Amino acid sequence: MSHESPLRARSSDRLVDEKFAADVIEGLGRRAKELPCRWLYDARGSELFEEITRLPEYYPTRTEAAILTRHAAEISARTPIGAILVEFGSGSSRKTEIVLQATPQLAAYLPIDVSQSALQRAQARLARRFPALETIPVVGDFLAQPQLPASLRSAPRVGFFPGSTIGNLRPQDACALLKTFARTLGEGARLVVGVDLRKSVDRLLPAYDDSAGVTAAFNANVLRRINRELDGDFDVEAFAHEAVWNEQESRIEMRLVSLRPQLVHVLGHTFGFRRDERIHTENSYKHTVEGFRRMAREAGWRALETWTDDEGLFSVHDLAAAR
Repeated sequence: MSHESPLRARSSDRLVDEKFAADVIEGLGRRAKELPCRWLYDARGSELFEEITRLPEYYPTRTEAAILTRHAAEISARTPIGAILVEFGSGSSRKTEIVLQATPQLAAYLPIDVSQSALQRAQARLARRFPALETIPVVGDFLAQPQLPASLRSAPRVGFFPGSTIGNLRPQDACALLKTFARTLGEGARLVVGVDLRKSVDRLLPAYDDSAGVTAAFNANVLRRINRELDGDFDVEAFAHEAVWNEQESRIEMRLVSLRPQLVHVLGHTFGFRRDERIHTENSYKHTVEGFRRMAREAGWRALETWTDDEGLFSVHDLAAAR
């Protein structure tokens, strides 16, 4: 996940991300407390998520990578010479290497991410592996409509949005994001997007509540971030990680559960917690293939191809902008 380029203001002796502060104050002040999942991904949160992707319980990353490896030649075959690959929320760009390896005709790769450090590390690694490929990092929020460099706006464009990040968004917001991608990429563009599928709860829940406790640490890290960046005084040990399946909404919900009555202070604001009161930190919607295709059509895309693994756990969709 990503967030907007920060507007900065001073609080005591530190700089405060005003958007982060506003979201935390507003979210903790609600009757049903919640924090946007984008704030889980500071430097430490990104490291923890990378650990999660390597856990045996966490099937999405390795399953999607296998699908991309199996069908990379088909993705390449639809990509014209001189095209640019635009990745939204690129992070480490690890899975992107599968596509880059199979698509030597690309003129450039544009990773868009809020983390400048992640972009710099990815750029250095890709320069060693693909020295002939121009990599142009763009620091920004893919939830907004990022501006592509003017020099490349006339080139054919292929969007890349792996990881089922789209599952973090409510369906209406996911549809709006697909429309944003269509505007950003322009007429004639393609979009390759990873989408997690509905499956048994016995397979889903361990992926979000692993036995090693890495997901619990990832979830709790947002409280540590609030303490560090927003003068918070959360007792992190007084909150427990929780992951539940919401059948009606077709989503996994991650929460932080207060283990006792307590008061918490953030930037001079006081928030009370009852025992067992929850902070909703993340949704992960699970789609069907046809359900996602309908959403894509509504957003102005048409399906060219959909690939899944043999177990039907995950899907990768190759879409074209509708004319």
